[in-house]
Amino acid sequence: MKQILQNLKSGATELLNVPAPLTRPGHLLIATRRSLISAGTERMLVEFGQANLLAKAKAQPDKVRQVLDKLRTDGLLPTLEAVFARLDQPLPLGYCNAGVVLAVGEGITGFAVGDHVISNGPHAEVVCVPQNLCARIPEGVSDDEAAFTVLAAVALQGIRLAEPTLGENVAVIGLGLVGLMTVQMLVANGCRVLGVDFDPGKLALARQFGAQTVDLGAGGDPVQAGLAFSHSNGMDAVLITASTKSNDPVHQAAQMSRKRGRIVLVGVTGLELSRADFYEKELTFQVSCSYGPGRYDPAYEQQGRDYPYGFVRWTEQRNFQAVLNLMADKRLDIEPLISTRVPQAEAPTAYQRLTEDHSLLGVLLTYPEQSVDLSRTVGCQPSAISRQPSAISHQHPPSNIHHPAACILDPVIGMIGAGNFASLVLLPALKKTPALLKTIASAGGTSAALAARKFGFQEATTDYRALLDDPDINTLFIATRHNLHARLVIEALQAGKHVFVEKPLALTRAELQDIASAYQNARIPETEPQDGHPTTNSQLSTLNPQLSLMVGYNRRFSPLAVKMRALLQARSQPVSVIYTVNAGEIPPGHWVHDPHAGGGRIIGEGCHFVDFLRYLVASPIVGVEAQMMGAASGIVVREDKMTIQLAFEDGSMGTVHYLANGSKSYPKERVEVFYQGRVLVLNNFKTLRGYGWPGFRRMGLFRQDKGHQAEIAAFIERVMAGGPPLIPWTELAEVSLATFTAVERAAQPATDLV
Repeated sequence: MKQILQNLKSGATELLNVPAPLTRPGHLLIATRRSLISAGTERMLVEFGQANLLAKAKAQPDKVRQVLDKLRTDGLLPTLEAVFARLDQPLPLGYCNAGVVLAVGEGITGFAVGDHVISNGPHAEVVCVPQNLCARIPEGVSDDEAAFTVLAAVALQGIRLAEPTLGENVAVIGLGLVGLMTVQMLVANGCRVLGVDFDPGKLALARQFGAQTVDLGAGGDPVQAGLAFSHSNGMDAVLITASTKSNDPVHQAAQMSRKRGRIVLVGVTGLELSRADFYEKELTFQVSCSYGPGRYDPAYEQQGRDYPYGFVRWTEQRNFQAVLNLMADKRLDIEPLISTRVPQAEAPTAYQRLTEDHSLLGVLLTYPEQSVDLSRTVGCQPSAISRQPSAISHQHPPSNIHHPAACILDPVIGMIGAGNFASLVLLPALKKTPALLKTIASAGGTSAALAARKFGFQEATTDYRALLDDPDINTLFIATRHNLHARLVIEALQAGKHVFVEKPLALTRAELQDIASAYQNARIPETEPQDGHPTTNSQLSTLNPQLSLMVGYNRRFSPLAVKMRALLQARSQPVSVIYTVNAGEIPPGHWVHDPHAGGGRIIGEGCHFVDFLRYLVASPIVGVEAQMMGAASGIVVREDKMTIQLAFEDGSMGTVHYLANGSKSYPKERVEVFYQGRVLVLNNFKTLRGYGWPGFRRMGLFRQDKGHQAEIAAFIERVMAGGPPLIPWTELAEVSLATFTAVERAAQPATDLV
């Protein structure tokens, strides 16, 4: 199917062939009939993409501060790479969609196949949207009209916050699509409306809809006009629907308001407020959030948990339904707002017109009504990848395994997951290996298609089972959300694939046990060598009795980590290791904190640091204790402010301070090793210093290196040449069990001093 994407680095708008999404529980699969280009939001994205780097930086000062923090802690090159990689990830455009239901996911009620619905799906031939972001289109409302619903809900939510009553005087500053629909709904609500804009055509439409107007382009004074319109009393409410960097709209809104008037910002403006404007009149100022209550709440939007009708009368979905009812009752006139209709195939031209002609209002994309292509896989341009054995030095302690040339296996890769970490870290590293990149899968399909094109995969798909069933794919990379890791690892092992899974390996003890059983029984399946004679499982088992299972514990592959391990190799006494992690705050509602989706930050990320201590000490973990900030602190999320104490079989001890309440300008990671009058200090995987260490004082790197490239290279080499896993199963299990135990122990109340 075709989908429209915007490249924020180059500014190019393109129509890309991507695999159609699969139906998911709680979601509707919809064949698009119409979608509306949001002239304000999408024009802003296109113009942002076309701007130079300096203009991009000025437009996003918050992002600039984040970049400066990263520059101070990680250095110039990693920061530049991260910035350009982010900009080079095209964004799906669109959020105003009307179409026909193709399939209904598990748990859906109130919708059926064949229903005409609206959603906030993107500009794509097929979209998969959660049920609470959809609404049925009533009789008498065309697809053209319905496509305006989501944008109209933005206007409606602003009106609800302003709480206008019958007969009140309300100004609307900015008469684009949102502003003109705001005017119509205010008039339908019985308000007297004053519209303010520069564009004569938009002002004429506002008058057609029942408003009086102020022509800023002709020198009109909105403040004086507002006072005259309200008989010198001042406006009861002002809704700002303009998109501008200027502070003028907010200042003008305050000046024209009555005492205790209400101002609601629906659009985007400068926000350098004058205290005097608001203080003397005791004005209220509020920013409206998108379509209404439920927006950006994962429980409402993604999990389908509706708010009680009696307590939250107007959710975003109910706002959608209210807008559609206004259309059905002919109190919201959409036809005058349609500037042009363009086939989806000509969308790039439509976006070019949008940036050149600011008088355009509604630009509708049309889609063919015949049956859509539901292919889950699209072919991509094959890459020219060398199939020769790798000679990469992975800087990991060498094993004593012999690798006969006859045993060399060509790794053919399938990747499940194409999110930020996969695209920014794993795939660039994997592309540098001799592995053949065959198929990449993602739930939505768009990210998989983009990654396939960028990194040279032959195919992109939305059906991960295709990778399991493909006999050519012998190695599977898993980079999905944490709750899917265990199940996918088990399925991959049962399918006879070598497995690389990003951390964590599992979220529960039961999952870990299931993986252990699957791994114990896993064998390389029968293969067909080039000489035509099949190699049996038993023959291969003599070379590699089990498939390789690797967890993405990259830090042990860093050159500085390898040096630390070498320095500690000949020790005769236990060591004490302190690992301080300045983890950074993640909002409480983020999925990583959800015990079912992310497992929490200790299980989800803390395993990295437990593994690193296990690697340095090179002795089994025999004891775990942990403590997190107490409940009396009042902190919502306490688990990510935790100290973990590890005891090792050789008498060594390790401490992980995992703290999310530090400054972003402070380096993320610091490791200190104390041993027999000597100290090693690893600073953010850039420098290693030795104190009192014979023959060693300092080792520094040109740039931060956390071992990702060496880790991937080492794993691919091991798949090619055979041999035991890079990290033994016993260590993988120890690390997971240690994090489970740490979370359990930290949750126990502290005992009183005796």
